[in-house]
Amino acid sequence: MEAGLLPVISALSSLSSSWTSPRRSSSTAFKVPKPRRNPIADWVSGNDAAARSLPIFTGGISLVVVLLNRIFSGIAPVADASSSQSRADILTLALAVTNLLTGLVWLSIQPKYISSVSPLGVKCRWIDSSLPESSVIELLWAWESLSAATCCRSFIVVHCGNCLLQIGVRAEPSTENGGVLTVDVPRLTQGSLYRTTVESGKQSYLANLSLYPGRTELPFLPSNTQAVILQPLGDKGIIVIGGDTIRGFTNLDQAWISSIAEKLDATLSKS
Repeated sequence: MEAGLLPVISALSSLSSSWTSPRRSSSTAFKVPKPRRNPIADWVSGNDAAARSLPIFTGGISLVVVLLNRIFSGIAPVADASSSQSRADILTLALAVTNLLTGLVWLSIQPKYISSVSPLGVKCRWIDSSLPESSVIELLWAWESLSAATCCRSFIVVHCGNCLLQIGVRAEPSTENGGVLTVDVPRLTQGSLYRTTVESGKQSYLANLSLYPGRTELPFLPSNTQAVILQPLGDKGIIVIGGDTIRGFTNLDQAWISSIAEKLDATLSKS
């Protein structure tokens, strides 16, 4: 009886070992990847000024070495085109001067850090009273989402020739705009920015508003608005979004704003 059970026991033990061995091998095969660090890149990022000055030191040392070699080698100081040493010295001098000029250019170019500004204006919250509650909730949701996730600080919605929403920061009342709180819709719709955006049906991004002469068509925005997105609402309106940072709206933000505009257009068309 025992002799008959031995083959069965041996078979079971081999089967169990075959099932446990993959677990052991899998535990030893899979390891957590460790991030690789580039020591050269780490040094350059931590020593920006020294890295920019390296070509100057390299060019200066090369220039000194060539001159010393010329003096102590006993070669005539006058360059001779027939001499291979003279041709090599001229080439080395050209490379040394190139390094010096490269270092000077690197030192003269300094990165410009762009920071957000505080809009110069007055906070406002104007909503068309004729809008249904569902449309108001939708518009406020769009404003709160964009103001929380992007650099949006001014949000204006114009649809079917009416200003439905102006929220955020607006320009301070002055004698030029008559001190009105809402957008001058006829003036806006007659401008080239509005007509170009609506006719093309594509989003217009003014990444640095100060460089565009069309900024005078948006007097309701704070005077120091840095960037503006003009997003069409179908063919019946437009969304004007003012930002507090130059080039502050990313490609993802622009795509998101386009999706929000489609949703708002569908909602407002039903109301």
